[in-house]
Amino acid sequence: MPKRLDIRLSEAQRTELLWTRDHHVKAYMREKAAAILKMAEERLSALEVAQHRLLKRRDDNTVRSWLRRYLHEGLTGLLVHAGRGKKPAFSPSGGPTCR
Repeated sequence: MPKRLDIRLSEAQRTELLWTRDHHVKAYMREKAAAILKMAEERLSALEVAQHRLLKRRDDNTVRSWLRRYLHEGLTGLLVHAGRGKKPAFSPSGGPTCR
């Protein structure tokens, strides 16, 4: 059985995550906050949350990384920073013109 992490959130962290889960403009932030709250308040494992408690199945290591980043950096650790992701192989506006 997967190990359950003993997560203790302060009241300020709990309030911050609840607001993020319910009101944040970015859907991915709402999902990450919900996952962290489920692990902390319902004492569920990352595997349980990743496979059964989110709208879309996630890898349990992904959910653990969300928790680690939140505990180290707060909400800013959950944001997707500019420059992340796959870069386009071809940019129609940035390269030489084709004739």
